[in-house]
Amino acid sequence: MTPRPEQKTPKKDSEQSVAAKLLIEIGPLLVFFGVNAAYGIFAGTGAFMVATVVSLSLAWWLYHKVPVMPLVSAVIVMIFGGLTLYLQDESFIKLKPTIVYGMFAALLLAGLATGKHLLAFLFGPVLNLTDEGWRKLTVRWAVFFVLMAVLNEFVWRNFSTDIWVSFKAFGFLPITLIFAMAQVPLMQRYGVPEENGSD
Repeated sequence: MTPRPEQKTPKKDSEQSVAAKLLIEIGPLLVFFGVNAAYGIFAGTGAFMVATVVSLSLAWWLYHKVPVMPLVSAVIVMIFGGLTLYLQDESFIKLKPTIVYGMFAALLLAGLATGKHLLAFLFGPVLNLTDEGWRKLTVRWAVFFVLMAVLNEFVWRNFSTDIWVSFKAFGFLPITLIFAMAQVPLMQRYGVPEENGSD
């Protein structure tokens, strides 16, 4: 009797998906941190640009799509990373998070002003909130992005490049995850119950 091939359980698939997403999200940052520590900011910037392209390619290969926010961030990495290397001025790559966070905040606030919830466009397939819920969540994320832009400016202008790179690699992501988790009660409070399709 031939053994049955091992089948992947939904739990294993879910764990692999989470691991792949984490690799796509933080892989380039870890590469940036490691290469900067070994060879300096300019080599780290070049490696960061290459790793960003690789991570987007991996996202396309695995999911046949590239999330909007990482794509926007990647474009800015290419622009400011290119300026950093071409002009040999590390200020440009340090400005990149400020520009990204400021752009996200501006887009969210602009959408709010025109009555469009951009977060609903991005997360509508996985979140179902009332209009008031989307509005409050949008305001919170917009304020968060503004504060993160200010924090990036404070760190890179007042500390060494190595400290900024370390904070970028190991500070921004945990802060973002903690903030996202803190929004769960709001999403539960304003969640729209799913309709039961059965008669």
